[in-house]
Amino acid sequence: MNDSDKPSRKTFGTRLKSMIDSLRSEIGRGAYGPGDYLPSEKALTEKYGLSNKSVRKGLDTLVEEGLIVKLDRIGSKVTEKVPAGAATLTLGYHSSIERDIGLAALLDDFRSLHPSISVKTLPIKSSPDYMDTLKEYVDNGMFDVFTINNLDFQNMIDRNWLQEQLLERLPADESLYPFAQEAFTYNGELYVRPVIFSPIILAYNRAHFRESQVSEPDGGWTWAEAIRRAAELTVPGVRHGLYFYLLSDNRWPAFLLQSGMKFGQGESGEASDNLEGTAMLDCIRLCKTIISDRSIFPSYLSENSDDVNELFQQGKVSMIMTNYMTINEFRNTNLDYDISPLPYSYEQRSLVNVIGVAVSKHSRHVEAARQLADYFASPRAQRLIRAGTLSLPVRKEAAEAPLQSGEGMNRPSRYFLFREIMASYRLHSGLNLSYTAFTALRQLLKKYWSGLIGEDELCRRIREEVTGPR
Repeated sequence: MNDSDKPSRKTFGTRLKSMIDSLRSEIGRGAYGPGDYLPSEKALTEKYGLSNKSVRKGLDTLVEEGLIVKLDRIGSKVTEKVPAGAATLTLGYHSSIERDIGLAALLDDFRSLHPSISVKTLPIKSSPDYMDTLKEYVDNGMFDVFTINNLDFQNMIDRNWLQEQLLERLPADESLYPFAQEAFTYNGELYVRPVIFSPIILAYNRAHFRESQVSEPDGGWTWAEAIRRAAELTVPGVRHGLYFYLLSDNRWPAFLLQSGMKFGQGESGEASDNLEGTAMLDCIRLCKTIISDRSIFPSYLSENSDDVNELFQQGKVSMIMTNYMTINEFRNTNLDYDISPLPYSYEQRSLVNVIGVAVSKHSRHVEAARQLADYFASPRAQRLIRAGTLSLPVRKEAAEAPLQSGEGMNRPSRYFLFREIMASYRLHSGLNLSYTAFTALRQLLKKYWSGLIGEDELCRRIREEVTGPR
């Protein structure tokens, strides 16, 4: 090895600092709790590219900070000693939250502000019994704070969980976008602190548009225009023009909302449960038309939105229905893409999804839990979310702050379009359905869109199974 190839002292210093910072952060987040052992010195030397001597020096630093104790011939153990007034919180979160808000960095920052509060994290996997699992964890005091979206909150309302005093009430914050707080308000009380939001938008591959000599989409695009352009973008055997994960509850309702109607209400505002001949049925039919058109829409059976993102990154599809959280998948790529408002049919409406944090009534450290929930919506945390992700903070001043040069992320040039389309935002509750009815509707639409039932049966069963029982 030449002298120029040898790692410098500065390199060793950087690696040593990285090890110390990482271990300190993992202890602070609860990845290594009181009484847990850190990886062996040998494992740390291999992971961080350090000598045994350097690793021991780093561990000595953590000993001096009171975070660990070193036991001869056994290992390094996280100290059982906690500062006076300390609290250990458990944060339950959906697996995508790390991507959506940069969770690890936020918890590191929170710890620097509140060294007496330790936060352990516990991811919750999406599953058919997700809400039952969540409630079991909360009832048994396993979560002090947990993430939740507006549709899950509606589910809680329908199950009467708020009447069971599952969540702490929180004070409103006028600095946050009103629609974001509306998403978590029930009977005039706020139960969840909103953190990020996103409307459904269209992401598109700019290289495909240039190659096909198609003008890029804009806010005036109807679905008819989108379908026509998707056909021009499609190259048989190479790529399709349009794709989305149909069964996502954060995708298909957008079509229905664009009808301008609500369930149980006719087109002129009168009470009605009959969909025949309505704009609502037209929008349901439009969705089927799109997904059945093999000249623009692939027959690929996606399991989730990750499949859609992968095909988009591979250049297999030119346009996708997505949101600001999901485009975080592209922030570290060189993908030549941009975003546009969602095409519309009857009315320019877009489904908006809001994610927040709730405080459990069963927490043994309610005040500390409130501090953590408030932190996520604080100006400091919201600026970190904006600086480190493509997600939209719910705090107006953070979301609309000017872009910083040299941020190193693949941020779309039309990033700020969310400001221009706010009048189009609608929550899932805009369909005027209980969560139970919403779920029943999804099952019926799956059968209709799959060709298992026709329009007459769809309309009849919606009357009987969706709008009738309410």
